[in-house]
Amino acid sequence: QVQLVESGGGLVQPGGSLRLSCAASGFASGSAFRWFDIYWYRQAPGKERELVARLRNDGTTYYGEGFMGRFTIYRDNGKNMAYLEMKYLTPEDTAVYLCNAQGVRTYRGRDYWGQGTQVTVSS
Repeated sequence: QVQLVESGGGLVQPGGSLRLSCAASGFASGSAFRWFDIYWYRQAPGKERELVARLRNDGTTYYGEGFMGRFTIYRDNGKNMAYLEMKYLTPEDTAVYLCNAQGVRTYRGRDYWGQGTQVTVSS
């Protein structure tokens, strides 16, 4: 059973940085992870879930409005890991951050979510 587990969240001061990690496990094949597009979403209290960044299996990236230049998404297929590097954080970045993996090609239709990791930006 495939699982995604996020980590790296916590309390950080405005202007600070955090690196979130998404560990994927349970794939039947050791090379399956590379055939998944990775998404980072966030959800703040009272707000809709928001796409932060996407990293396709071919390496192309997309960033939601306001994240380009502050956030960086990347992955290590050999370790079945995805990351979201966040800089210049503001209180408006406070949210639960969720990792999502969507399969392509042979794995199309497979869609996995983590439980999320809380990021709180406050002085």
